Amino acid sequence: MPMSDSQSSQTNGARERGPADQHGQLRIRAAWLYYVEGLTQSEVAKKLDVNRILITRLLSDARKRGEVIIRIKSDIAPLVELQRQLEERFGLRQAIVAPFSDPDGDPTRAIASAAGTYVSGIMANRMTVGVGWGRTLHQMLPFIEGRQLEGVRVISLLGGISQAKRFNPAEFAWQFAELFDAEGFLVPAPALVDSVQTRHALLEHCGLDQVLQMAETCDVALLSCGGISTLTTSYRLGQVSEAERQSLVAAGAVGDVLYHFLDAEGRTVPHPVNERSISIPLDRLDRVKSKVLISGGREKTQMMRAALKALDMDVVITDELTAQRLLGQLEA
Repeated sequence: MPMSDSQSSQTNGARERGPADQHGQLRIRAAWLYYVEGLTQSEVAKKLDVNRILITRLLSDARKRGEVIIRIKSDIAPLVELQRQLEERFGLRQAIVAPFSDPDGDPTRAIASAAGTYVSGIMANRMTVGVGWGRTLHQMLPFIEGRQLEGVRVISLLGGISQAKRFNPAEFAWQFAELFDAEGFLVPAPALVDSVQTRHALLEHCGLDQVLQMAETCDVALLSCGGISTLTTSYRLGQVSEAERQSLVAAGAVGDVLYHFLDAEGRTVPHPVNERSISIPLDRLDRVKSKVLISGGREKTQMMRAALKALDMDVVITDELTAQRLLGQLEA
């Protein structure tokens, strides 16, 4: 019995959606649980009875297919003056200030959404992107609109964190590269090693410095920073002990960028921890064409000022309360 046109069309459509999209339903369910219900990737994996690596790939694929597009709509007119003042005060090419007015809240997600929109807009074929790490950068990933680009390279600017999975610099660099079908270059060593001798051996004799030299040619570096007065990512993960943290504070450190601990004037503090980090040196980082600082929060304000003094930043992405603190309009 011959099929009708509608039956034929339905059959052809089913055939087209067959093996080529075998994870379609699973992908949409994963995206719903992650983006709408707010579950973590591990929780989604457990709920759907699959491994977390598959969930990461499904979420990345959903963004590439345009099935997940996150938009934050807001009247930013009241923030324009803050942006202008930041640009003038710190010599920035651009300041982006995310709406956030809760003095007791965490602005990370607001900053991440603004950063995701910015990064989605600047990505292009044959770009080389250097990436740092941290909770803010990690939370930016869902807000980036991934797409297939040609010749993109993503370079991690520091070593990895063996104890961490979710916030590992290597994990972040890999997930970022996945969004744009990019080639990834990681630093296969810990972010902090046990001695100056180990650091020297890894950089000079194991080829790690070649990756960091490559990072100097980046078109853009995406950076975050951490304070030192509270339990930020480095301390929660045990990379820097409490005794070392207190010692760094005594030495004048106000926080770090890529495990370079700085004082309030943006100078590297004389401390053994600074001599054990596997990351691009600040003087070489400063040669990158465009540097974007993505950070915010009361505990990071002083360190953000230090980073702005230490590096010739081009773009700062933060929230409105942090912007006011940076400008001295609110108590830090």
